[in-house]
Amino acid sequence: MKVIVTGGAGFIGSHIVDALIARGHQPFVIDDLSSGSPKNLPQGVPLFVTDLRHGSRIREILEEVRPDWVSHQAAQMSVSRSVREPVFDAEVNVLGLLNVFDSAAAVGVKRIVFASSGGVLYGDVSVPTAEDYPAAPISPYGISKWVGEKYLEFFARERGLQGVALRYANVYGPRQNPHGEAGVVAIFCQKLLAGQVPTINGDGKYVRDYVYGPDVALANALALESTLPTHFDAFNIGTATPTDVNQLASCVRDQLIALRAQEGIQLNLPEMSYGPARAGDLRSSLVSPARAAAHLGWKPGFDLAQGLQETVRWFAAHAAQT
Repeated sequence: MKVIVTGGAGFIGSHIVDALIARGHQPFVIDDLSSGSPKNLPQGVPLFVTDLRHGSRIREILEEVRPDWVSHQAAQMSVSRSVREPVFDAEVNVLGLLNVFDSAAAVGVKRIVFASSGGVLYGDVSVPTAEDYPAAPISPYGISKWVGEKYLEFFARERGLQGVALRYANVYGPRQNPHGEAGVVAIFCQKLLAGQVPTINGDGKYVRDYVYGPDVALANALALESTLPTHFDAFNIGTATPTDVNQLASCVRDQLIALRAQEGIQLNLPEMSYGPARAGDLRSSLVSPARAAAHLGWKPGFDLAQGLQETVRWFAAHAAQT
């Protein structure tokens, strides 16, 4: 199948491209390269560099490619930026999304998989939440993801395509962008490798569900391929395992120390520092992936220790090459 992957040169999108190729599909990428890079893509994958807000250009690309499926990953992804700049967040995450969905429906796309967020839709929760838990987003980013799901449901109902919303937990892994405000694992890796002191926001007792990027990519491939009972459905993609930021920081440090020890290097890494809490951050967020297991055949393949080991190795190798 031909698949458009928006945001396909970014962290999650490029892993989706890899998964699609491995499963015999033909990906095409739309990306504005604001956080992604062509280096993340395998050689020969077509890349269209444009902004989602340029609706006429999005339509031209989809008319040229005529994809069977669309994987919509591109987004403004920072919760705190959405709090500071709610208009910008809506321009990208709502109006940009509508440009993609409307163009997809116009050219006869059969299915759209949308990167939603279980990490922000359910609000503060202390136990793993199922998909029928009432949505309670508190940030503009979360609101835009909920609006995106409602628009996808509309297009599935009115335009004859199938829609799948994947509600991601906190995704981490190789290729994650350490710049900006999203991606705490990437930020910790980069800082520690540079011998700098990473900063934990607030008291560090913010509980999250961390899921490995290539596992998320597989979930996307399965959501595109699977037979679905309805025209629209939503699935949580996470591990249901709680980890707070203090624990996460300790795990990253331990993995980096272990990696260097294998190389015969003893590290004395700096302790973490603490800064102000970030606006819009939830105290706790966990999702249940049970429905994804039942309907998509998806389960996470990596636990946190395994995923962090692979992630730290990638960042260490990348740092050595730059």
